[in-house]
Amino acid sequence: MSSDTLDPALIPEGRTVVGSEPFRFRCHPGVSCYMACCRRLALYLYPYDVLRLKNCLGMPSSRFMREHIRLAPGSHPYFPAVMLNMLANEEQTCPFLTATGCSVYASRPSACRTYPLERAVEKTGQGGQLRAHYFLTHHPYCQGHFEEHHYTLRQWEREQALHDCNQMNDLWAEMDAFFATNPWQGEGVAGPRQQLAFMVCYNIDDFRGYVVQHDLLRRNRLDKARRRRIERDDAELLKFGFSWLLAELGRSAPLALR
Repeated sequence: MSSDTLDPALIPEGRTVVGSEPFRFRCHPGVSCYMACCRRLALYLYPYDVLRLKNCLGMPSSRFMREHIRLAPGSHPYFPAVMLNMLANEEQTCPFLTATGCSVYASRPSACRTYPLERAVEKTGQGGQLRAHYFLTHHPYCQGHFEEHHYTLRQWEREQALHDCNQMNDLWAEMDAFFATNPWQGEGVAGPRQQLAFMVCYNIDDFRGYVVQHDLLRRNRLDKARRRRIERDDAELLKFGFSWLLAELGRSAPLALR
């Protein structure tokens, strides 16, 4: 979950490590800064965020990407990140913010769901497992830190329904770490293999069409129950896409085909 003995050099500036001790925070309409954090955001989205938002809005992923997303430099030069476009108004508000709050609250992005915490993962050595760390932010405008309410990490994860998001984001962290090895075989930026990877990660509806077109579920040795889950559930399709993409790009032995 988290570590109280994290190397201080790894702690982001202006953050403190959240460990076993409870942290103080509560956000509600009664605090003076309510919804202030929904303005002037540099909000990065992960693949699972895009998937949930486009489903919440009832639009194809290609349309969601076209209307709400811009590309940005990622954590390394070999694969871009995606960011949510703010509205072009004076306050640069989140496009999903209404007068009463977040219109996509049940499907809000991981960064919003986790706030005032930030979550980072590291790999514990070659072939090791991912290890998660939480950091507490200290934005001066946020009055939620002064509320008389305390959470443990476990309570916060449960209340914010973070389990599925964290699981999917850990899978994405593995993918992004692999992309950082520049597996594109010298094809350069936006070459065909990188475009394929971007489709798998961020355009789940087009990838579903690709799976059908190339008969990937039949050609891979998947049991019937998993095939059905993939056919019905975008999150299961994304998991399959990550695994298939790793094999396609050569990180592991290719999936058995028939």
